[in-house]
Amino acid sequence: MPPEDSHLSERSEKAAKIIAHPGNFKVCEGCDSIVAKRVAICPNCSGYRFDDESARVVEQATLLASRAQTTVTHEDLQ
Repeated sequence: MPPEDSHLSERSEKAAKIIAHPGNFKVCEGCDSIVAKRVAICPNCSGYRFDDESARVVEQATLLASRAQTTVTHEDLQ
């Protein structure tokens, strides 16, 4: 399996877990990352405004699972 296919497969698996329990997550309005509901500040952009509507979380998870990662995350900087 090419590395890109593996990466998309991993993103799809994460998205499926988020879609199964959207109430445990929220979408950062600064960078569109999906974070745990308990997070107060986005670890990727330091944003503090979130959309916790389940429909928005599902929509964003579906979108992110369909394409390769395009943003730099906190883990990328370590």
